Amino acid sequence: MQKITRDVLVEKAVSLLENGTVGSVLGWRKGEFDYDITPAVFTDKADIEANFVWNDFCGANFSKYLVKKTINAEGKILAFLKPCDTYSFNQLLTEHRFDREKVYAVGVPCEGMVDIDKIKEIAGDGISKIECGDKIEVSTIYSDEVVKIDAKDVLEGRCLSCKSKKHVAYDELLGEEGEVLESNRFDEVAKLEAMTPDERFAFWQNELSKCIRCNACRDICPACTCETCVFNNPKSGVENKAAANSFEEKMFHIIRAFHVAGRCTDCGECSRVCPQNIPLHLLNRKFIKDMDNFYGEYQAGAEVGSRAPLVNYTTDDIEPSEVFEGGKE
Repeated sequence: MQKITRDVLVEKAVSLLENGTVGSVLGWRKGEFDYDITPAVFTDKADIEANFVWNDFCGANFSKYLVKKTINAEGKILAFLKPCDTYSFNQLLTEHRFDREKVYAVGVPCEGMVDIDKIKEIAGDGISKIECGDKIEVSTIYSDEVVKIDAKDVLEGRCLSCKSKKHVAYDELLGEEGEVLESNRFDEVAKLEAMTPDERFAFWQNELSKCIRCNACRDICPACTCETCVFNNPKSGVENKAAANSFEEKMFHIIRAFHVAGRCTDCGECSRVCPQNIPLHLLNRKFIKDMDNFYGEYQAGAEVGSRAPLVNYTTDDIEPSEVFEGGKE
């Protein structure tokens, strides 16, 4: 599949802005560092041509940004959506979280985004410049040597187990359409299931003990769009605070996983933004895998209006007494 270049996206954004199709553009802007790419709203041609970015660090899922960005937007807002983003896009539409008529969605192919932590493991810290491409070229302040790394060797974990290169929603598609993939995304879940209960407990005890309650996972998650979160309510007993004991440090993530069960599209944003590198997506994937086993395969966001098994009772639903570890009788 041929990669779409920055110039193609810039040309499309400027064209739609100037002909009045959209009033603003949701895209990417360079941050403090070459790898520090941040979502941004553009409203004029000059800004787009000078500052719009499209490279291997544009991993942010734009779907959730549309919930607030569309409220006061003048005219439609152009959103560039990667295949995985479109599943969250559809799921949010199913939940009536934004007005579809206020968005002009342009699908862009994606062959995977790279992980800066993996790059640093190879090139070291003190990165001063990164050039993206099939070869990632890294310069640091500690050496005159440019380190060249194959992009495929430093892909984000979620991209290594990508479920789909197919866009399930768009107004216009750039480049070629991909296909739903035979993904290996449940392999890590199977490894956890193969552990003894004590081993699994120790695994999650170790991982979740790293949590600093920054809320990055919640804030980035397209399935977390409540106007007021239970973790911000001082009367709830689970308000946002530093974990006082081992129970509290696990409770936040377990409650959040239950809240998004059946609605999580497995976009992997929670793990991508976690500063402690906790594999939070594995909690959600365990739920997805169990629902597939118990109720039949279901992909949240595959189409607008679909009902998740957990909110779609049928008389054929499995009974609790039939469930055992790893499947059903």
